[in-house]
Amino acid sequence: MKRNLPPSLLNQNSCASLTLIILSLLLSGCVRLNGTEAGSAQVKEAEGKAVVLSVKGQVEVRESSAGQAQDSAWQPLFDGKTLAGWKATDFAGSGEVEVQKGELVLNAGVMLTGVSWTNSLPKTNYEVSLEAMKKDGSDFFCGFTFPVGDSHCTFIVGGWGGGIVGISSIDSMDASENETTKYLNFEKNKWYRIRVRVTPKTIQAWIDDEQMVDQSIEDRRISMRPGEIELSAPFGVAAWQTTSALRNIRLRKIE
Repeated sequence: MKRNLPPSLLNQNSCASLTLIILSLLLSGCVRLNGTEAGSAQVKEAEGKAVVLSVKGQVEVRESSAGQAQDSAWQPLFDGKTLAGWKATDFAGSGEVEVQKGELVLNAGVMLTGVSWTNSLPKTNYEVSLEAMKKDGSDFFCGFTFPVGDSHCTFIVGGWGGGIVGISSIDSMDASENETTKYLNFEKNKWYRIRVRVTPKTIQAWIDDEQMVDQSIEDRRISMRPGEIELSAPFGVAAWQTTSALRNIRLRKIE
């Protein structure tokens, strides 16, 4: 004999089934539960989307507003198609600068090849990130020059024969001889994520997820290595006798 269950019991069974599904997702690691106040809606985030489970057991999927805010803060500086906003730096004997397949390519020259930003930019309280690749050559494939207040300096990636990382210059000492000096091995045809942060008190820099520089600049003299690299100021990227590629160049202001 078939029995009809009361509506209240049906609702309880539906909620129980939904709860089991959510618990399964939590255990599998696909969904992360954020803490909420008692009685309020529960919010779960999975791959940039928020899954909202209301107190009535209804499920809604929406874009994560936190993720959107973070992405919108970055301003792209390279469109992947043209040199808009950039110019080839006037280094003597420089190689050709071109855009290929979404990459800004610095072809090896006699010495330096580079590009300089032609628009305005902040002097402090900002971050810049980019991806750089060494295509050919044995020296630095990313010499990133940027403003620090009214001064400028360069974050060298792969200099002095291919392995030195550091800031040029601090108290007139180059990246190879000050406290920011690091030694790394860089592979050809591999993208490296580079990020620099400047505040009134510090210069910080990362390669991929590893912090390379955390340098206090209070009561320190920040400057550039004397020579042609100074043409990269106030903001530019250069390579020394090396062919390199750049992409995903972007900037954001910070508080």
